[in-house]
Amino acid sequence: MDDIRRKYIAEISAASDEAALEALRVAAIGKKGEVSLMMRELGKMSPEERQTAGPALNALKDEITAALAARKSALADAALEERLAAEWLDVTLPGRPRSAGSIHPVSQVTEEVIAIFADMGFSVAEGPQVESDWHNFDALNIPSHHPARAEMDTFYMARAEGDERPPHVLRTHTSPVQIRAMERAGAPLRVICPGRVYRADYDQTHTPMFHQVEGLAVDRDISMANLKWVLEEFVKAFFEVDEVELRFRASHFPFTEPSAEVDIRCSWEGGQLKVGEGDDWLEILGSGMVHPKVLAAGGIDPEQWQGFAFGVGIDRIAMLKYGIPDLRAFFESDLRWLRHYGFAALDQPALHSGLSR
Repeated sequence: MDDIRRKYIAEISAASDEAALEALRVAAIGKKGEVSLMMRELGKMSPEERQTAGPALNALKDEITAALAARKSALADAALEERLAAEWLDVTLPGRPRSAGSIHPVSQVTEEVIAIFADMGFSVAEGPQVESDWHNFDALNIPSHHPARAEMDTFYMARAEGDERPPHVLRTHTSPVQIRAMERAGAPLRVICPGRVYRADYDQTHTPMFHQVEGLAVDRDISMANLKWVLEEFVKAFFEVDEVELRFRASHFPFTEPSAEVDIRCSWEGGQLKVGEGDDWLEILGSGMVHPKVLAAGGIDPEQWQGFAFGVGIDRIAMLKYGIPDLRAFFESDLRWLRHYGFAALDQPALHSGLSR
């Protein structure tokens, strides 16, 4: 045993790589290794001989195993040292330039809108993008024969043949979130509902998916005067002008009565939009007093409460404010476009420091 120990300990210490170590392991303690064969002979010995030879052979096997592990660890350390020396890098050298990411104009304008209305006391409400037919249409006083409910304008979710349950749609506006907010919180209420909406339309100023923000305020004594003030303050803050003139034109929306389209006085001098001056008018949003049937659908008594609502396209006002000519470019994933119109990650909108760069 002493000769075997000396032989293998010396050969293990001299092994130059892991392949040589594995060959020595097989030769010494593998199934047919020298130590393994000697351990098989224990069965032929007398009990007295086994008591002496057994522990000695186990100690020999353990010693060879420990020597193999130690040498393997030493070889790994040497290989790591060699690799580190070969891959040495001077960390004091200047790093490679990295292009910074950009915030998409839609994300930036959404944050701007939220900052403005948060300052007026509005909270943000969210809801599902796949809506029930009831929340998207019926609860908003949109009758079954209304053109907006036609399949040429609205994306309906597929249903199994024979399924009699009411259909679901990709929401066509964020107004269903207003219904859900009324159901959840009751009155009084002051929320804005930003998010994606879907309609079957596609051209320079329309896309099948776009972004809206709608506002809702419900209280006992709310009037059109409150709506006018809120919208004036919003337009002044968003376009960062001191004065603005709004024009309310009578219109019709199923979910508001009375309803009004809102225009802002502006000029297009030199092809650039200037808000608050000039002789032109630009339509930017729709608004009105919440229809009593809509309040009732949201679980609010229209005899005790009233409110106003408004809706504006986030993509549209982003185009107006930042001079973006084509809505389709918003969703084409063109890095050159995003580098031009995008915002730095730290350009967080805030009223006290200015909304935009």
